[in-house]
Amino acid sequence: MPTAPFRVVLAANDGSDGAFKAMERALDLAAGGAELHMVCVEELSEFPEIIEEVRAEKIAADIRYRKVVHRAREMADRRGLRFQLHLVTGHPVRSIVSLAGELGADLLVIGATGHSTFFERMIGTRADRIVEMAPCSVLVVR
Repeated sequence: MPTAPFRVVLAANDGSDGAFKAMERALDLAAGGAELHMVCVEELSEFPEIIEEVRAEKIAADIRYRKVVHRAREMADRRGLRFQLHLVTGHPVRSIVSLAGELGADLLVIGATGHSTFFERMIGTRADRIVEMAPCSVLVVR
């Protein structure tokens, strides 16, 4: 009986076009029998002034990610696949790398660029930092 090349695949999804391309690739890989997980990281401002700012950011992120999760579930449903969702709050790079380790992921699938393309061109991409820090192989999808 053939075995899947990966046991546990983690796809990071920030709702960007690149992240959904990465999700397509992760679904392709999971079709071979891998356990599939998707992580969305709600990134809050580093220095919120008051608790109301934190609440407002959290509500906005929840609304945004609700749409992201719905679209990803539709993509998986069309292929007859399921994934386990991890919606976490924190620093995207640290949160994704940490979850990959906790899950024992064999492969982390990410988009080459996310929402802040201009910012990433100035100081380097999150994808670069994830590749450097990940405890497993990383597939960066363009």
